[in-house]
Amino acid sequence: MGLLLGGAFGKIVTSLVNDIIMPLVGVVTGGGSFASLNILLRPDPTNPLTLNYGSFIQTTIDFLIIAMSIFVAIKAINKFSKKQEARGY
Repeated sequence: MGLLLGGAFGKIVTSLVNDIIMPLVGVVTGGGSFASLNILLRPDPTNPLTLNYGSFIQTTIDFLIIAMSIFVAIKAINKFSKKQEARGY
């Protein structure tokens, strides 16, 4: 059950980052999609080599939101557990 909820939550956070946060960041910075940001390392017409740092930025933001959500959830669970212990449950 937890894996299903975790997977669904991950999809929601990914959508939040890709569909809401990154377009707003793109408007503020005057650029387009962050996913398309890259540095061309080898300009070969048949097989170019690029460093896709925009995709990395999006994935990092995605991870940070998930990590923050898990941190907040664990803090809330610990706080609830301490209240239950104080009551003698």
